[in-house]
Amino acid sequence: MAGGAREVLTLQLGHFAGFVGAHWWNQQDAALGRMAEDEESPGELCPDVLYRTGRTLHGQETYTPRLILMDLKGSLNTLKEEGNLYRDRQLEAAVAWQGKLSTHRDDAQPKNPNLQGLLSAEGVRSSDGAWRAKLIQNIQNGKENSIKVWSDFLRVHLHPRSICVIHKYHHDGETGRLEAFGQGESVLKEPRYLEELEDRLHFYVEECDYLQGFQLLCDLHDGFSGVGAKTAELLQDEYAGRGVLTWGLLPGPYSLGEPQKNIYRLLNTAFGLVHLTGYSSFVCPLSLGGNLGLRPKPPVNFPSLHYDATLPFHCSAILATALDTVTVPYRLRSSMVTMAHLADVLSFSGKKVVTAEAIIPFPLVRGQSLPDILTQLGEATPWTSLSACGDSAGHRCFAQSVVLRGIDRASHTSKLNPGTPLPSALHACASGEEVLAQYLQQQHPRVLSSSHLLLTPCKVAPPYPHFFSSFSQKGLAMDSTPKGAAVQSIPVFGALRSTSSLHRTLGDLAEELSRLDLRRWASFMDAGVEQDDMEEMLHELHRLAQCYQEGDSLSN
Repeated sequence: MAGGAREVLTLQLGHFAGFVGAHWWNQQDAALGRMAEDEESPGELCPDVLYRTGRTLHGQETYTPRLILMDLKGSLNTLKEEGNLYRDRQLEAAVAWQGKLSTHRDDAQPKNPNLQGLLSAEGVRSSDGAWRAKLIQNIQNGKENSIKVWSDFLRVHLHPRSICVIHKYHHDGETGRLEAFGQGESVLKEPRYLEELEDRLHFYVEECDYLQGFQLLCDLHDGFSGVGAKTAELLQDEYAGRGVLTWGLLPGPYSLGEPQKNIYRLLNTAFGLVHLTGYSSFVCPLSLGGNLGLRPKPPVNFPSLHYDATLPFHCSAILATALDTVTVPYRLRSSMVTMAHLADVLSFSGKKVVTAEAIIPFPLVRGQSLPDILTQLGEATPWTSLSACGDSAGHRCFAQSVVLRGIDRASHTSKLNPGTPLPSALHACASGEEVLAQYLQQQHPRVLSSSHLLLTPCKVAPPYPHFFSSFSQKGLAMDSTPKGAAVQSIPVFGALRSTSSLHRTLGDLAEELSRLDLRRWASFMDAGVEQDDMEEMLHELHRLAQCYQEGDSLSN
């Protein structure tokens, strides 16, 4: 791989973060495979931003994610904590140690019988020299609900220093779970876990030539919100000046029949948001739920995508696709945009919370140009909110970063014959970048907008869920269900926005929390949260909400 990458270190904290991360890395791996097939074109995205090169003990070259992952005991299933690339670590230790050696083993986790064909643990060495899993088939409908842990469908090999298991808490079971924000904070107050995290951070950071920052995928709904808050604080203390972009993750819909779980979710989300905004460049909540509060709303709808909101495997795939798109600006080969620059655009005047929206897939029709499609969409662009903030229509946008990917160059501009009357101003544009910029200016006049247009689509090859019933393999909209293999790639329209919808979202969250009788939830407070902490959190939530009042924009 070419040098000069602006490296990013990814941290995944929590089990749903593991689900999103597994899909994310599978998509990166599929994109790497495509680059290896097309050796003449290096591609628009630089994989060295996210990956690192290394060698096994036998001298075999590896290319693995620059990743630190934290989860609970029982979350890995058959995946080894040290990964599979360095299987003979114990043998090496035995050779170095001249004394007696005893081995203690836990009972092996049974493999998921429905997923036997999903992944080859041996993997294959591809044409670009990278070590990857063998080609797999799609998971059949009906078997997707048998996926209980993210390691069931991860097809990327990890470095031995990637996985960190918190053995103090259990992933499954009614007791010993990491349920509260205070518990999560206390994890990184214990020397063994703090030192282990610091050691892994130093390992990855010290080998970087130009570290632009950290992307933090963190569960908000459980105790990992506390782990994330302490991690972000550590990153700010140790690596001041680097970008820290936090993606706060919330799984699908919840049931009213679990009051304690719902109250904990509300409290964890609020404490997580407030603390993470204090230590991050920005925080973006990601969820397919209708809102952040206690009253459940239907999951969000995608006009051309059919998913089961009760399956983490489905929800995480959609969020990973959006994440793979909106993070494009700081992963491009040709762009000088860094994580810090992106944050500066979106988080001015204290607006440290941003929202994500997407059109998945973008309605690309054979024979139509980009001006044709955008003109047809008009003001009714079918954006779907991915931040549990409701519909953004009617709310003021203060700043935005927009990425449209998967549009063939021949479709960038109008295909009308010379002399034909132009249906819109977009049809007069000389380039696709100009088309997109003018469209955004029409949608949000006098708003600071950053936009990127990519040829590269988003990879959705198996084991990505089979969502797309009326699209071709390349993601083109079809009138009927196509015959043949599953969809391999799709065009996606994604956006990060600072918007006035957050004024109500954050304000409503604070109001709901202020009505709670905390005496009923003493167990949450006993986990390490004081009454003063609660009052300070509510004050900060109200302060954050005030930043998004209408009339406060960069142009003003």
